[in-house]
Amino acid sequence: MTNLLQVKDTEQRTALRSWAKAGYKGSVIAGTGFGKSRVGIMAVGELLRRNEGRGLVLVPTNQLQDQFADEFGKWGYDDVLDRVDILCYQSACKLSGETYTVTVADEVHLGLSPVYRTIFTDNTHSKLLCMTATLPEEPEYRTLLVNLAPPVYTITLDECVAKGLVAPYKINCIAVELTDEERKEYKTANNMFVHYKYKLGQFDAFNRANQILANPQSASAEDKKNAAMFYKAIRDRKDIVQKAHNKILYTAQIAKAMPDKKILTFGGSNEFTDAMHAEITNEGIPAARYHSKLKTKEKNQALKDFRDSTVKVLCSTKALNQGFDVHDANLGIICGLDSKALQMIQRVGRLLRLSDKDKVGEVIVLYVKDSQEEKWLQNAIKNLSNISWIDGISSYI
Repeated sequence: MTNLLQVKDTEQRTALRSWAKAGYKGSVIAGTGFGKSRVGIMAVGELLRRNEGRGLVLVPTNQLQDQFADEFGKWGYDDVLDRVDILCYQSACKLSGETYTVTVADEVHLGLSPVYRTIFTDNTHSKLLCMTATLPEEPEYRTLLVNLAPPVYTITLDECVAKGLVAPYKINCIAVELTDEERKEYKTANNMFVHYKYKLGQFDAFNRANQILANPQSASAEDKKNAAMFYKAIRDRKDIVQKAHNKILYTAQIAKAMPDKKILTFGGSNEFTDAMHAEITNEGIPAARYHSKLKTKEKNQALKDFRDSTVKVLCSTKALNQGFDVHDANLGIICGLDSKALQMIQRVGRLLRLSDKDKVGEVIVLYVKDSQEEKWLQNAIKNLSNISWIDGISSYI
């Protein structure tokens, strides 16, 4: 283990040196579990020890503020902590006219949204380090990041595994059938999607719909209706597959069949996560919930109970996607997904925190076969390996 930690330390310092050589302005693109937070803390700590001024650390959520403060002490930089502002993006976007010697933007893809971009335009950041697991797939966000802080160091999740920086993983994609009622609803929504896709232009429907919704004052009533109904059909399809009832039943079956596993689940909505939690507890399996609609006290208790093994299943939505170390989880079940590779890498990474090649992080993805969700999944895992496709839950348990 000591040797593995040394390898990780060496690679993290290589990333830091690459940033310094680039003039202290750039992005570190590293697979989840690499230890980007330590790279960021070293960047702030070393620079503030040599310079007057202040540092800014940007994090995705309020809950991560305390975690980052603790990590300054963990890595030996508590002496500079009184000169560091640790803020979530939602709070930091209210800053104006501030000057920082060094700024670290964790999960920077979140800070690129129009709501938060003023953080970078309305304040002075002498040295800027941005961090994320993969470059944004959206062309606009990718261009913004490259202009703001060009990539200076990149390592994929599979490269992290190959170097022993994180544990290996395997992904089992298990097909789920819709109920008869859900199948009818999906067919109706899909027919609506096809209908309005042709109305907008078969090969340019998305661009056309976006143009109409961006400039409604210059569009006809019919065009606005076509664009609105097109996106309604997309939402309806996604809602049906993400809330598929058999996903809830399959998750409970897996949890019941594997009592020795500590399971982290990801639902597509808070409502679905609550339903999953209810089904699992009804089966007599200790479980807890963690999502954005719960109070901080309840979320903290859920994490504590999971870490203490008081509960065996932690049901989440998106709140655990980034930044959290979910200790000892050895099985992840993804029930709600989109086509984004970043979200998939973040969720797989929750299981890969241990640099121990004998411990394999296993991820199960429950997807609706022969639906748009299957296409989303294929795109989301396109840069990952060690993937198995399983036709039904009976072939897995």
